[in-house]
Amino acid sequence: MLRSNSRPTLVAAVAAALSLPAPLLADTFGDSLDFDLYSSLRLHYESVNPDGADRYGGFRDAYSRIGFTASATLDEGVSAFAQLEIPLDLANGAVQDPFDNDEDIRVARLGLNSSLGTLLYGQDWMPYYNAIAYPVDMFSSYYSGFATFTAFRLNESLIYYSPDMNGFSLGASYSRAGGYGKADGGSDDRYQLTASYRWGETTLAAGIDEVGGSENWRFYGASLMHTIDNLYIGAKLEYIDSEQQAAGFGRDGDTVVNLYAGYTVGKNTFKGMIAEVDGYGGSVFHLGVDHDLSDYLTLFAEYYNESEGAAIPTRKARDGAPLDAFGGGGDAFLAGVRMSF
Repeated sequence: MLRSNSRPTLVAAVAAALSLPAPLLADTFGDSLDFDLYSSLRLHYESVNPDGADRYGGFRDAYSRIGFTASATLDEGVSAFAQLEIPLDLANGAVQDPFDNDEDIRVARLGLNSSLGTLLYGQDWMPYYNAIAYPVDMFSSYYSGFATFTAFRLNESLIYYSPDMNGFSLGASYSRAGGYGKADGGSDDRYQLTASYRWGETTLAAGIDEVGGSENWRFYGASLMHTIDNLYIGAKLEYIDSEQQAAGFGRDGDTVVNLYAGYTVGKNTFKGMIAEVDGYGGSVFHLGVDHDLSDYLTLFAEYYNESEGAAIPTRKARDGAPLDAFGGGGDAFLAGVRMSF
């Protein structure tokens, strides 16, 4: 799982749009301009037992962020939008992603909405993630979302989502140099295609993530989302098609299987997931509970266990980036808070 591939060149354009004087924006778009600032602060204290390393305790950020969204009507049935979102690593007091400390932008996008669908460019959540991985990415802690082969967000991406056609919808994307590196040190472009069908409280989806690279990696995925009153069920299956025969992440024929369930009672949501991730996490067991104190404040507690290295770092947040402290599995107990404004 990779959360981003580089810093987006679109940031300058989005920032420039932000710097326009308010009177000029008002004269240009009138009452159609909608501008919102938002933030989500997420921090937990954890006790971690990494395999092959000493147990430790400490604070770790759970993907805090701050950003803005802006939208405006251009013509009847056509609107433009922009979004810029940056990560805040509260445990280290830095502007960086807590998993990849080189990432200092989460989302930077410009786009158009119309009756023909949505077209956008920049760094954003990818169609394959939205259709395949999101249905089981429901936990509140740092350890959510690792049990997948795909990337969450990619820079320099052109993304299209079709309108809803009687429950059927499509997603497609092209990401320049967003694929895996070639043997000569370059990087392939990346292509994704997804299809979803929704009826009632059930959604089925399938997708392809064409990664390229020296071993011609390609991910296939399918997912299910289903709601029964207060019970939500999410499931997904991913399969790797590649020329890689050696064991490890990316081997031909490796799979991911996830089953997630969440049940809400009053202000509490109880969560559980089991997964089997070949080459990246092994057997994964994840439990959690969220308690909503208000619409803006949530307390959460979780237990995470993996049999192979994927999410569990060998050092606490203040002692090194997780990518530099990659371990061999282990488990973590944690409790934290999420505040959204």
